[in-house]
Amino acid sequence: MPTFSLTRTVPLPLAETWRRLTEWPRHAGAVPLTRIRLLTPGPTDVGTRFTARSGIGPLTVDDTMEVTVWRPPVGDEGGLCRLEKRGRVVLGWAEIEVRPGPGGRSRVVWREELRVRFLPRAFDGVVTRTARAVFGRGVNRLLRRA
Repeated sequence: MPTFSLTRTVPLPLAETWRRLTEWPRHAGAVPLTRIRLLTPGPTDVGTRFTARSGIGPLTVDDTMEVTVWRPPVGDEGGLCRLEKRGRVVLGWAEIEVRPGPGGRSRVVWREELRVRFLPRAFDGVVTRTARAVFGRGVNRLLRRA
């Protein structure tokens, strides 16, 4: 499965960085042509499920995810969220880690393993490059917007 990671350092406290990245409905505004549907009531915790639907009209893909690790930052200790992709087409996992960075900043590490069912492994490179670009822009937007 294609795996990629992104790292960002931002001038935000840990708690605010975490909030910006883990308020799931915010992802709809950060990733073009994507809508978020919460499948379980909040607040987020282990077992929370939601679907990111991306595309236009009949050309849509659902990425259904479940939170399997939920450790928000506490004080100066970082946080970790792990999402398992449980959809029919999009499989894999994602991890969002927020930890203290230099000079009171926060460091974000987003790791993801992404597989598209029925897509041959020959396309792994294309999937990785595309995902890194799309998720990279999305993470940047999430971190910029209060």
